Amino acid sequence: MAKFELKLPKMGESVAEATITSWLKEVGDTIELDEAILEIATDKVDSEVPSEVDGVLVEKRFNVDDVVQVGQVIAVIETEGEDVSDDQPSHAEIDKPKPAVIEQVAQTIVVAKETVAPVSSSDERFYSPLVKNIAKQEGVSQNELDAIIGSGKDARVTKNDILNFIENRGSAKKEEGHVTETIKSVVKTEAQPKPVQAPVVSNGEDEIIEMTRMGKLIAHHMVESVQTSAHVQSFIEADVTKIWNWRKKVKADFMKREGENLTFTPIFMEAIAKALRDFPMMNISIQGDTIVKKRNINLGMAASLADGNLIVPVIKNADQLNLVGMTKQVNDLANRARANQLKPDDIQGGTYTVTNVGTFGSIMGTPIINQPQVGILALGAIRKVPAVIETPEGDFIGIRYKMFLSHSYDHRVVNGALGGQFVKAVKDYLEAWDSNREI
Repeated sequence: MAKFELKLPKMGESVAEATITSWLKEVGDTIELDEAILEIATDKVDSEVPSEVDGVLVEKRFNVDDVVQVGQVIAVIETEGEDVSDDQPSHAEIDKPKPAVIEQVAQTIVVAKETVAPVSSSDERFYSPLVKNIAKQEGVSQNELDAIIGSGKDARVTKNDILNFIENRGSAKKEEGHVTETIKSVVKTEAQPKPVQAPVVSNGEDEIIEMTRMGKLIAHHMVESVQTSAHVQSFIEADVTKIWNWRKKVKADFMKREGENLTFTPIFMEAIAKALRDFPMMNISIQGDTIVKKRNINLGMAASLADGNLIVPVIKNADQLNLVGMTKQVNDLANRARANQLKPDDIQGGTYTVTNVGTFGSIMGTPIINQPQVGILALGAIRKVPAVIETPEGDFIGIRYKMFLSHSYDHRVVNGALGGQFVKAVKDYLEAWDSNREI
């Protein structure tokens, strides 16, 4: 018999941990390949963790409500065949260092090349058995394998890809650096005790409400974003009278033909995607001191949930969708978000975020950037207001439908000119709407 260590899979570049919400299997239960073992939750989405092997569950490393880091071993499954368990200590063990752990980690420098943990596939990437065997034989770590650019279908890593990597890599330098960072991490963990939470102070008439798990994580990310990015805002008012009248004219036929409710959101998303195509330096992210210019335009769409929290599903390749396709994407993601049916892939890969504060009657807002993106646009409520209308015959006062666009951006990499030009481009696309456009 052999033992397989099931680890918490990767769930996107911005997701580093998850909370165990329930165990679907108990110790001693028989498990089949791809069968769900437990349910987890992040600040973005709830999901199931499937088994990567057939076998029997022999150990659960964590309990319900425990917070687990990506890559930590969460369960042990007994299988038939060769032992595939890791020789390296788990993240849970590193999180709780003992007095002699630093010395033990330092000693691993000598044998670092010989103790590389087996690699595994994840939700984001699949590796064939051949590639896994080569990685195991050649001591290729999970991080190294994940960094290889695959030449196969859907960017899959092929035999030639991993062989070329092995031929050119500087393994000794990378392993030594990895162990050095591990030692630093352990020293830092021992040197910094956990902060003591202050007791809740209230009088006898107050009601004490515990923050939800998602609420705590959102609060943490919001504070982290403000501390990370130099937030600055630009505001502009857009006249959307043409859009208002056009939608009123076509929405019944649109519903009859497409079976979808045509809201303002997909119309605004279309304009924002066009503006991002015009200003690609708004479609970037920051990683340390490096700017990553994104090729795809993936729009995050903030959606409110019944419990008051927010979730941000992502419209992939938004600039390639026509209005019908955009409407179907917006409605599908919004409906599944409210029904708690989003999948991990639905909330990953966003390059720019849009939030509709007008849904709650706000005319403008100063939204917080969704890290590691550099911009977020808030859509204010559409209002019927008196306005000056310029014509060749002169100016006059008329009733128009207008809204404010509030653009928050990261002043570390986006200056006022770019931030202002981008939101002005969105305004121009909205005001140039073709009143005779066919659906």
